[in-house]
Amino acid sequence: MRIAPSILSADFSRLAADIEKVQAAGAHQLHLDVMDGHYVPNLTFGPMLVEAVRRSTNLPLDVHLMIEDADRWVATYVEAGADMVAVHPDTLYHPHLTLTAIRELGKKAGIALNPGLALSSIEALLPLVDYAIVMSVNPGWGGQSFIEGSFERARALRDMATAAGHELSIEIDGGMNASRVGPAARAGIDVVIAGSAVFKADDPSAVVSAMLAAAGD
Repeated sequence: MRIAPSILSADFSRLAADIEKVQAAGAHQLHLDVMDGHYVPNLTFGPMLVEAVRRSTNLPLDVHLMIEDADRWVATYVEAGADMVAVHPDTLYHPHLTLTAIRELGKKAGIALNPGLALSSIEALLPLVDYAIVMSVNPGWGGQSFIEGSFERARALRDMATAAGHELSIEIDGGMNASRVGPAARAGIDVVIAGSAVFKADDPSAVVSAMLAAAGD
């Protein structure tokens, strides 16, 4: 299992230092939530901050586009330093073209699945997808409570991908903390995304270490 701290909950006045701490503690990648105030009610940051994070670390950057017309912005975020780009299929006119474009730019293509989105609706896209983010909260802001049943949803997605013969990395995002890492691992989840649990703690690096330890229990 890999741990991906989400900078959404970080203190941007000391962002580089906090990134250094979680990287030293063993974080495998960083999660960057881009929100536009339209598709979701929150407004976060754009490509300039992605560029700044890219200069601060060599960890893979997983950029999650919670925005309208995400297809128009894929190339911009790749140029800013994204290694992985996840889109919400319900924001796109042509998900097939957008996912293909991400891959043609040499990056990993992901889809993010809102809690109310039927898994069957994305089955045809699986051949174009490198990873999927199972949202265990509704997208839009950090610090929400975990939605029960999300681990089972991730397990069902794994079964769907396996039955279709597709390799898929599954991430989970929302309400995650060290106590939920073990159940996530048992559900077959590959990456745990955690924001508030990491960056709102007194010692973010200690939280990452605890999560890594819990993944092996």
